[in-house]
Amino acid sequence: MAVPDFQSFFKPLLDIAADGKEHSIKEAREKIAIAFRISQEDLAELLSSGTQTKFDNRVAWAKSYFVQAKVLESTKRAHFKITERGKQLHSQGHDRIDVKILNQFPEFVEFHHPAKQNNNNKTSPSPPQDDPAETPEEILQNAYQSIRNDLAGEIITHIKSNTPAFFEDLVIDLMLALGYGGSRADAGKSIGQSGDEGIDGIIKEDRLGLDVIYLQAKRWDGTVGRPEIQKFVGALHGKRARKGVFITTGKFSGEAHAYVKSIDPRAILIDGNTLAHYMIDYNLGISTSASYEIKRIDSDYFLEE
Repeated sequence: MAVPDFQSFFKPLLDIAADGKEHSIKEAREKIAIAFRISQEDLAELLSSGTQTKFDNRVAWAKSYFVQAKVLESTKRAHFKITERGKQLHSQGHDRIDVKILNQFPEFVEFHHPAKQNNNNKTSPSPPQDDPAETPEEILQNAYQSIRNDLAGEIITHIKSNTPAFFEDLVIDLMLALGYGGSRADAGKSIGQSGDEGIDGIIKEDRLGLDVIYLQAKRWDGTVGRPEIQKFVGALHGKRARKGVFITTGKFSGEAHAYVKSIDPRAILIDGNTLAHYMIDYNLGISTSASYEIKRIDSDYFLEE
């Protein structure tokens, strides 16, 4: 089955700790995975950041919520034990434990609904979120991805509203940001000059110019199909070129993608969405409005020799 929401792990986690013994988070993950019959494929599903599995993240946050509610206590690195409050909660016999139940504990309310400053320098509670399906980290990552996707859409709109000459300059900047093209002056001379046989430009693969990459840059609204890519590849053959990049503000058809996987020379397809995300990654045409860091405990710092 798919990985349940992290509140579904509250009750099983408390059941594991109910014997009063110290348990490891690794042991808890193994027992919970078996209890929920979660497949290996689902256990391997990563967060959008790619840094941790969704399952591990949700079990860890379930433990974190219990620690904040003083239901569990962290005994040492990656280990926990039930508290007297936890024993009382377990004895209540809940079929399911969720955030609403944890709100009976003032320490958890302070953690989960931190006060915020208003214009009169007085504190007021933040809007409650008593039934979150995702962990705070997942919510933050998904919000970031949503903002990133919206920004990518804005980038493409701005590109399409500018001239073909602007797009040629953008392609130069992108290739330089990716580490190609040698100097800016060399790259500027290489693109937008030939325009013959389906080739829009030539750019150095490295500063020494040991190899070159042939470019096709098309500011299109629709879908680029296999015939257009075949023309480009034919032009590469005519130049005895080994590498080519086709960049468009539109999309590529499935047939176009399938075609370039089975040919020589090597042809890379960069569609509008990929182009926009490259620009975000390499800070082309964008600026940072805010920056947030997610920090974790450095367990080694707290180890006494």
